[in-house]
Amino acid sequence: MSSQDQPPQAQSEQAWLAAYDPRAFPPVAVTVDVVALTLRQDRLHVLLVQRAGPPFQGRWALPGGFVRAGEEGLDQAAARELAEETGVDTAALRRVHLEQLGSYGAPARDPRMHIVSVAYLAFAPDLPDPQAGTDAAAAAWVPLDGTDPTAGPHRGGPSGRTGPAGHPLAFDHAAILADALDRARSKLEYTPLATAFLGSEFTISELRSVYEEIWGEKLHAGNFHRKVLSVPGFVESTGGTATRAGSRGGPRARLYRAGDARLLHPALLRPDREEAVR
Repeated sequence: MSSQDQPPQAQSEQAWLAAYDPRAFPPVAVTVDVVALTLRQDRLHVLLVQRAGPPFQGRWALPGGFVRAGEEGLDQAAARELAEETGVDTAALRRVHLEQLGSYGAPARDPRMHIVSVAYLAFAPDLPDPQAGTDAAAAAWVPLDGTDPTAGPHRGGPSGRTGPAGHPLAFDHAAILADALDRARSKLEYTPLATAFLGSEFTISELRSVYEEIWGEKLHAGNFHRKVLSVPGFVESTGGTATRAGSRGGPRARLYRAGDARLLHPALLRPDREEAVR
């Protein structure tokens, strides 16, 4: 169909687009940043990269980068950055639960220009040691204090203000990390995403360890076991048992897998919140 055969409204819009000059507006760029959380040796870790160049050269930061022109979507950009900057392979990425966390657009958050970052939260079981990408000097899984990640450094891990060895995180990544931890704690109350930190089969004790580490609280083993099994679709039995007996002897623990529930009803509230709603 030629332009002359198009409706007047379509012709008008084509003429407007032909005359449109994007340089009439101040430039704004878009990046993605990823807060990747995993359990390593039963401790909660976050993935950080050390910046190889300016700005903030040498500082630790969340893995991320600019969204490429024509890229299919933000989810694809986040997955690409997670793979490129860390060396996590495609097979490992299939096990990662990736969800959008929020947008951060303060004009002064990046010294280069006005850059809006769309942050993502990733949950995954024990992932391999990362390999720094071309624009990172190093990459590492850094342990977090499950009790209060904003209180201060913990075994060399990041706080709400600092990264490894007490170095400040780049950009506004400390605030993004704090928001991600708040989201993770809440998601464990109302969704079955705690199972995303575990393998395909797990014991209730292992599931409880995920909650304890992320919430930073010890939970009563019997009460937790009863609550988990009372939530329809949260977990289902595999019919098998663990290969080893528990630390106190006795029968081997039963194995479970994630069920088909998308929301937990009733929710597994944190102990302090559970007391508040009684």
